[in-house]
Amino acid sequence: MKKILVAVLPLLLLGACKKDITSLNDDPKNPLKVPASTLFTQAQRQLASNLHSTNVYVNTFRLFEQYWTETTYYTESNYNIKDNAIPDEQWTRLYTDVLNNFEQSRLRLPEYVLDENERKNDDAQIEIMEIYTWYYLVTTFGDLPYSEALKESITPKYDDAVTVYEDLLVRLDAAIEALDPSYPGFGGADRIYGGDIGQWIKFANTLKLKLGITIADHDSQLARTTIESAVQAGVFTSNDDNADYLFDSSSPNTNPVWVDLVQSGRQDFVAAKTIIDALKADADPRLSNYFTVNNSTSNQYVGGEMGTTNSFGAFSKAGTKITAPNFPGDILDYSETEFILAEAVERGYSVGGGSAQTHYNNAITASIEYWGGTEAQATVYLAKPTVNYLTATGTYKQKIGLQKWRALYNRGWDAWIENRRLDYPQLPPPANPVSDFPVRMTYPVVEQNVNGNNYATAAAAIGGDEVSTKLFFDKF
Repeated sequence: MKKILVAVLPLLLLGACKKDITSLNDDPKNPLKVPASTLFTQAQRQLASNLHSTNVYVNTFRLFEQYWTETTYYTESNYNIKDNAIPDEQWTRLYTDVLNNFEQSRLRLPEYVLDENERKNDDAQIEIMEIYTWYYLVTTFGDLPYSEALKESITPKYDDAVTVYEDLLVRLDAAIEALDPSYPGFGGADRIYGGDIGQWIKFANTLKLKLGITIADHDSQLARTTIESAVQAGVFTSNDDNADYLFDSSSPNTNPVWVDLVQSGRQDFVAAKTIIDALKADADPRLSNYFTVNNSTSNQYVGGEMGTTNSFGAFSKAGTKITAPNFPGDILDYSETEFILAEAVERGYSVGGGSAQTHYNNAITASIEYWGGTEAQATVYLAKPTVNYLTATGTYKQKIGLQKWRALYNRGWDAWIENRRLDYPQLPPPANPVSDFPVRMTYPVVEQNVNGNNYATAAAAIGGDEVSTKLFFDKF
């Protein structure tokens, strides 16, 4: 840039021009000032994209949960996360692309949002999205940089995961209290609710419900008070409340599943035998919406084996719904809400009436309808002895866990968290696993190299930096 100024300056002087030349230092492709709303949208998009990505360097959880399996390259299906530095990518994206953008949006609010009440709503929306992002980090890694994160230091200390989690609950209550439906929010920059503050209040309470049930085995009393207060304040009551990030039909803001599977033309994944067999066994009406038939003349729903080579043409693939460029990125929904309420009833929490069976039925019906099925199909499905809450075998954790796993088909990260917490389904090991089923992701290699002392302290505190180390909420 200095060379450009040196070359241009003589010409300007010779022409006796008084034009301000400082603009020559501006890069039009990288503006110095980015509006708070733009950064908020970008952070929302990055979070939704990371949670739904099929890129194995970003999101391996559809494979861990045996919704999909791989064709030619099956490293990740066998739980090998270190060779491709997968934790590094997940860690970096959530800290840098998501949390940092939300923080930068917050810093710019005073400049771009002059009305104080509107600014409070915007700040609360940012806070809620940050809390949700922290939820994934702390349930994935355990102890982690929190109080000193997103600052200039490259060696932040690691905070205790339980302390972080409890602080997230405090922050969430404050954010809910700050929201005021009498004033606008981010408006069109909010790709989830379009700035509808009433809907954001309901979303935040439902997130609180989710955070509460996650720690039910760790701290039942805290879980109870968190869940009961969330329900009293008002949580999701239908699929109309779902927190869906709205992807576009054209690039660059498209559904990452479409980007990875259709636009790229890659043939890396097929349906896993585990989920296909489970759906077929109960004639689950979601089967045709989740998957295609295979490409052979048999026209059957067939799943591939985990952890080995699978012919792309011989097995079912992801269905046309999930691979549409504008299929929304569901980050929290009514079906999950009702599963949580069913579990809360079983745990003896007061959640406003309704039996565990009623909430369980509502959850399954909501999932079937979300994917294009009908209430009539749900009624038939719920009557099956293996599905009916009163006749299905197992504990409430088993019944809810198995059905929640099916409903979270396009939310592999959440399915992985729930599987660790509820211990169902009990998935068969892949062909050549390099470890037991991962119950956490290991810390990034870069943390070991750059922030070694704090890394070592954190690893020791949680019981070892291994995929087999259970985190605080995963008690059994």
